[in-house]
Amino acid sequence: MQQPLQISSEFIEKHTDFLELTRALQEGFANKKMLVPKRHHHDFPNPITQKDTTLLLMPAWNPGNEAGVKVVTVNPGNDKFDLPSIQGSYLYLDAKTGVLKAIMDAKNLTAKRTAAASALASSFLSRENTETMLMIGTGALSVNLIRAHAAVRPIKKVFIWGRNQAKAEVLCQELSQDSFEICSVSSVAACIGDVDLVSCATLSETPLVLGEDLVHGQHIDLVGAYKPNMRESDDETIRRTSVFLDTRESGLKESGDIAIPLKHGLLKESDIIADLFDLCSEAVPGRTSENEITLFKSVGHALEDLIAASYYYSKL
Repeated sequence: MQQPLQISSEFIEKHTDFLELTRALQEGFANKKMLVPKRHHHDFPNPITQKDTTLLLMPAWNPGNEAGVKVVTVNPGNDKFDLPSIQGSYLYLDAKTGVLKAIMDAKNLTAKRTAAASALASSFLSRENTETMLMIGTGALSVNLIRAHAAVRPIKKVFIWGRNQAKAEVLCQELSQDSFEICSVSSVAACIGDVDLVSCATLSETPLVLGEDLVHGQHIDLVGAYKPNMRESDDETIRRTSVFLDTRESGLKESGDIAIPLKHGLLKESDIIADLFDLCSEAVPGRTSENEITLFKSVGHALEDLIAASYYYSKL
C-alpha cells in the first residue's frame, strides 16, 4: 500500500500565494456541494500550565473527490515551553476510496487559510483604496495576516502592536523586504484612528479594539479570541459596526466577541448581515458605503482547511 505523502510546514511556506489561496477559498465557499459537519470542540485541563488545552476535530468532504480532517490542539500556555500555541496535523483523503493521500502540517496550514479567509472577507468589506493597516498581536498569524491583506488591497504602511514590543520589532525586521513600509507602535490607541484596516489576532480575554477609537470607513478583522470568555473588541465596537462572520453556525457562539453581546442583548442574530457563504455566493453584498465601519469575526471553518489542503496538494 502506498504511504501517504508528507507535506511539511516548509513546503507550505514556500508554495503560498495568498491571492491564489484567497480565490480558491472564494470558490469553495460558493460551492454548495461541499459538506461540513459540526466540528468537535473539547476543552481539558492542563495542570502543568494551569490553562485549559482545546482539542479540535474538523472534518469536511467534497463528495466523490476529496475529504479531510484536521486534528489540532490549542495550548495557550505553550509559551512556557517556547512552543507555538497551535499543534496538529491535517489528514487529506481520497473521498472515493478513503485512501489517505497526505499528512500535512496543520499549524502552518491553519495560519495560511485563516489569513486568506480574512483577506477574502476584506475583499468584500474593506474599501478598495485601503492603504494603511494596524496589526494587533505578534503571534504566528500576524505575518500571514499582513501579507494576505496586502495581497488583496494596496497596503502601503503597516503598524504592529504587541504586549512584547521586542517581538513586534522582530516582525518588522522579518517583513522589511516586503512592498510596504512597516513599524512598531507603543500603543493601539496611538494609531488605530489613522488606519483603514485593523486586524487583531490575540488570545486576549479583555478588549483591545475600543469602539470609541474607530473612525468611519474602517474595516475591523477579528481573528483571535476563540473561546466564549475571550474578547478582542468591546460593546461600543459592536454598536458602531456592520457585523459579518466566517460562518453563522460557529461564529455565533464560539467567541466572546459575538457570544457576549448576544447574551446581553446588545446584538441579535438577525443583526448579523452575512457570512462568507452569503458573500461568496453573492446572496448578500458586502460593504455598502464608504463611511460604513465593517467588522469580520473569524473562528475558523473546516471548509477552509479542505480547500487549503487541496491547494497545497496541487503544488506537489
